[in-house]
Parts: sequence; C-alpha cells; structure tokens
Amino acid sequence: MRLTGGFVACLLVGIFVAGWRTVAAVAANSSEGVAARSDKPETKIAKSWDPKTAAAYLDRRLAWWMEWPRAQRDHETFCVSCHTAVPYALSRSNLRTALDEHAPSPNEQRLLNSVTKRVRLWKEVEPFYKDADRGPYKSLESRGTESVLNALILSSRDAQSGQLSNDTRTAFENMWGEQQTAGEQKGAWLWLRFKNEPWEADDSGYFGATLAAVAVGIAPGNYRATPEVKTSLRPLREYLNREFAVQTPINRVLLLWAAAKLPGLMEPDRQEAIIGDLLKKQQADGGWSLSSLSGDCKRADGTPQETRSDGYATGLITFVLQQAGTSPENAKLEQGLAWLTANQDRTEGSWPAYSLNKNKEHHISPETALFMNDAATSYAVLSLTAANRH
Repeated sequence: MRLTGGFVACLLVGIFVAGWRTVAAVAANSSEGVAARSDKPETKIAKSWDPKTAAAYLDRRLAWWMEWPRAQRDHETFCVSCHTAVPYALSRSNLRTALDEHAPSPNEQRLLNSVTKRVRLWKEVEPFYKDADRGPYKSLESRGTESVLNALILSSRDAQSGQLSNDTRTAFENMWGEQQTAGEQKGAWLWLRFKNEPWEADDSGYFGATLAAVAVGIAPGNYRATPEVKTSLRPLREYLNREFAVQTPINRVLLLWAAAKLPGLMEPDRQEAIIGDLLKKQQADGGWSLSSLSGDCKRADGTPQETRSDGYATGLITFVLQQAGTSPENAKLEQGLAWLTANQDRTEGSWPAYSLNKNKEHHISPETALFMNDAATSYAVLSLTAANRH
C-alpha cells in the first residue's frame, strides 16, 4: 500500500502524541509525579503547617538571644548557641520562599556578621568561656566548640550560593587548627562540658565531631577533595567509627546526617542499622521522645524526664532520615512528618520540646525555658521544607 505524505505526517504526529502520553503517565507515577498529586502526604504537608509564624518565632528568639546580656562577648559579638543560634542559621533560609524573601533576613545577616567577625579576628577575640571564670579547660573547650560551629554556619550559607568564600576557608582553617592530634580525642575537638545534655555534656564531643563532618560535607567547590582536607578527615573518620559503640542513639542520628553528606564516612550496613533502631523507637503517635534517645541521663533538678514525643527529636530524626535517602513514601517517615504538622503551635509558630536537664519551673527565666523549643522549631522547619521539596 502506498502512503501519501499527508497520511505519513498524521501517523507520525499520532505516534508522537501517544508516546508523550506514555511518558507523562510514567512521570505521574514517579516520585516527582506522586509529589504533585493533591491526595499525597507531601502536598498535605505543604498545606498543614505555617511557615510564616515559624519564621516569626525563630526571628523573635534570635533577636532576644543576640541582646541577652549573658550571650554578649567581646568585639561586639555574641555566643553562638547550639540551641538557638546554630539551628536558626541552618534553617531560616529555608523559609525565604514562603516569605517572598530574596536575601538573608536582618537577623540572619546580623548572625552571619558576628560569626564572620570572630572568624577574621580568631587570634584576637576571647574564647566564649575562660578558665578563670568557668573552671579548668573551658578556654580550650570554647575554642574547639566555636571553631566547629563557625565553620558549620558559614559552610551552610555558602552551600546555597555554590561558592566557598574566603571567610569560610578561614573558618575551616581555624577548625582544623583545633582538631586533636593525640589521645582519646584524636580526630575530634575539645568540646564544652557543662553537664547540659545533649549539646554540652561529657559525651558531646562526638556531637561536635559529627557537625564538623557535616560542615565539610556540605561545603561547595569540592572542598573535601583537597589533599590537606583529606588528611584531616582521616582521623575524624577514625574517631567517629572508633567511638561509635558507646554513643547514645541521638548522637548516632547526627552521625547518620554526617554520613549522608560525607560519602565513605560510615559503612552502609551501619547506616541501615541506625535507621532500623531509630524506627523501632518511634512512639505510637508517630513522634520520637528525646529522653528515650539519650541514655540514662538524669535531670539535675531531680524531676522525671518527659517521655512525650517532642519537636526536637522528631524534627531532627525525620530530617536526617530524608537526608539519608529514606523514601518519602516510607510509612514511618510519613507518620513522623504528620506528627510535626499536627503539633505546631499555630499562634506562636513553634514546636514543643523538653529539657533533659530541668523542667521549665527550674529555669532562670521564661525565655531560657524556650531553648529546646528553639532547636525543635528549626529542625521541624528543616524536615518539613525538605519534605515539601520532594
């Protein structure tokens, strides 16, 4: 049979349209296609929490922290706290789209300016805490702690632009200069110990080492591939694996995050084991409780630990599970995200969390009693915005 030119053209168009429809159908069933369907959890997540009130809460809390007399340091800078300032620096930029912002908020910029000043004046600024004021080794512990936190904050900022700045390079140089080269802490950093779980306790050096690994892993420009960085990473990797067996589950969560950002940090079997253990600790309501992940630590005020699910543990774990490649359709991850969307305080914008050290009645002020809520809100934001992107 002889085919006319017009018939052939029509036939080709028909084949093209049929093929396009097939591809579209496949895409609709892919992870990206599923995320766009209105009956799926990802879309429900996007519509069931309030980013604007979360941003308002975080901005208010950082503004208070930056003016709190106890947070003030020399050269018109302030302490970079693990509970308020660092989580804010990691999460606040994720809310810019919801707020139609195109640059760091004023509070973000002020935080970055303070960190940058201390990085540039590293040999001149005083440590956060000094031996004379707070006891033996506090000066050295302060240097080690701050060097890691500064590098993490600036590396997180640069990861957004894709270019490693000179200030961030300097922050990393300061950090590597504080890395321990001998003894039990070889490969890690001296860390502040104030009997404050989970960030300033006797085992918090491991927490700090994982943050150093995250900072390196997220740094743009293939920073981790440079020969001198590889040399410094080797003892860090050895430390994290050597001390793994004695770590609490919450420290292992941070290790899982570091491994997701720094390939080769940990064996895949160990990563899978951590994920499996975490999923077993999920509570019936879909959340996690920090007290169940922190060993047998006791509150200094003698009050019993809070066992309810909280925003810090749930936000951090669901965020890290996503970073580690857990499927968005994993039922337990969906339940954790659902707990977050159901437990935001829609008036304040925050998520609840509970101190491992004292109950709110024993804090020095209502503002300091919110420290755990600060961290919880930041990690909830990190988790939910990550879920939205899927």
